Amino acid sequence: MKTLFYTVLFLTMTIASYGQNEEHMKNFDSNFVHTVFFWLKNPESVEDRKAFEKSILKFMRDSKYAKTNFVGIPPKATRDVVDGSFTYSLVVTFESADAQTKYQTEEAHNLFVEESSNLWTKVIVYDSLGI
Repeated sequence: MKTLFYTVLFLTMTIASYGQNEEHMKNFDSNFVHTVFFWLKNPESVEDRKAFEKSILKFMRDSKYAKTNFVGIPPKATRDVVDGSFTYSLVVTFESADAQTKYQTEEAHNLFVEESSNLWTKVIVYDSLGI
């Protein structure tokens, strides 16, 4: 019984320490959501992908205005309504439309565009205000 107790305690502590918790999570801010899709010129190029990922992750780390962010790649689509034609997606939240406007002209954003714009052929942006 003692072994079972310590096993359960160990597993609980392990899961609690490695799992997400509110203290370490940033809350999704639904005031202003900025969703960007990128199509790389050479999506099969490992070098281009590494360069893009390095640049966009640095940008998100250094942005003064982005509250939360997510950078992703398309999953293998299993339904006709899923558009998986893009190479990367970016979802960023802001406390306001004004913060998003400032983000567009901040140094971190300008550096990202300078470093990475030669890697993509197409970018589509969808901005949304929470209801």
